[in-house]
Amino acid sequence: MNNAKNKTPMATLDPKMRCTHFEEVALGYTEEEARAEAARCLHCAHKPCVSGCPVGVDIPSFIEQIAQGEVDKAYLTITQTNALPAVCGRVCPQEKQCESRCVRAIKGESVAIGRLERFAADRALSERSSAPTPPPSNGHRVAVIGAGPAGLTCAGTLAASGFDVTVFESLHVPGGVLMYGIPAFRLPKPIVSAEIQRLTDLGVKLVTNAVAGNAFTLDSLFTEGFEAVFIGTGAGLPAFASIPGESLCGVLSANEFLTRVNLMHAAEESYDTPLPNTADTVVVGGGNVAMDAARCARRLGANVTLLYRRTRAEMPARAEEIEHALEEGIRLRELAAPLEVLGENGTVRGIRCTEMELTEPDESGRRRPIPKENSEFVLKADCVIMALGTSPNPLLTSRTPGLVLNARGCIQTDENGATSLPHIYAGGDAVTGAATVIQAMGAGRQAAHAIEKELLK
Repeated sequence: MNNAKNKTPMATLDPKMRCTHFEEVALGYTEEEARAEAARCLHCAHKPCVSGCPVGVDIPSFIEQIAQGEVDKAYLTITQTNALPAVCGRVCPQEKQCESRCVRAIKGESVAIGRLERFAADRALSERSSAPTPPPSNGHRVAVIGAGPAGLTCAGTLAASGFDVTVFESLHVPGGVLMYGIPAFRLPKPIVSAEIQRLTDLGVKLVTNAVAGNAFTLDSLFTEGFEAVFIGTGAGLPAFASIPGESLCGVLSANEFLTRVNLMHAAEESYDTPLPNTADTVVVGGGNVAMDAARCARRLGANVTLLYRRTRAEMPARAEEIEHALEEGIRLRELAAPLEVLGENGTVRGIRCTEMELTEPDESGRRRPIPKENSEFVLKADCVIMALGTSPNPLLTSRTPGLVLNARGCIQTDENGATSLPHIYAGGDAVTGAATVIQAMGAGRQAAHAIEKELLK
């Protein structure tokens, strides 16, 4: 037993070095560090950490296996319920989920569950020691639309039960937000590809460049012989601030900016992917996507300012990501909001803002930001990136009569992911709006179990 109150530290690259390239910032645990951290687990009888995991990983068991040096067993334990452990070990907000329930956190820091999950997954992927064997076919076919976290999890769960699963992806590579949205310094793309390879080893088929609602419809999938469909198309339609000047050249959504950098290799000289002048960049927002956009712009050589209308304490981004951004020289202008993007000859030249102040807490306990009188100021900017959230793209849903949506344009489902149409399920951001990777995975897994129950009854 290791009675240390704090987590075993994990090495990271030096901030001055890492903000010049896109190599991974967090370096992971050595085996010695992983076993030391695993020894901090108290193995509580009621397993509170498991109740905080959206996919129900048997956390105490895999941690105990790591402590005993049985890393392959730990990986197999994790993959019983988690289709993408190397991804989740890097990008899940464990501090708000499994780690928040850890008894160790009462008098110190929780066990570093995410870091241990990453350690086990990275070891397995590097050794290719646990490649799955496809199970016997049960004779049923299922189509999955969208190769993001929800779709991949649904596909992997069904394939493990013998279903013939085909995943249709609109982009030229699978992975969804894991490929186009999350930067390589947080989630290296070979890691994503290796996780997806494990699913194809299990028998999952992938069809890329297939835009739902254009290349095919739900009806056409059933005509082709699929018996059920899962929709995991995500939430890729960006929101803007609805202020003057947003149509100027140099104003981008975070989605577009990150896609150009991550998927279209804009940071690499060998690719001819255009980006606006980013010398002075202002990123509007305070979530993980805002941090990703700001840190990418910094790596492109920009002077970056984050503009957030509340304080750092209210920022929804992970504390680790905020800390990394500030370490890398990104400036935070809290309690500030944009009023107008200023331009010259159709190009961004600055952004007019106002200071904000927080009201007294309302009935929900939250303090609302309101403009502060006579507090306007202007920030120099060549590029303005709006990271204000996303909603589902209506391309597929608008061409599917009878599919019930809620007021936000998200697909309405029951607790098992079933939609208003027979044999059609949905999950992830297409249902909830923009959320976390692991929440989308939990929805994909839940829907897969419902599909299995329906087709094998």
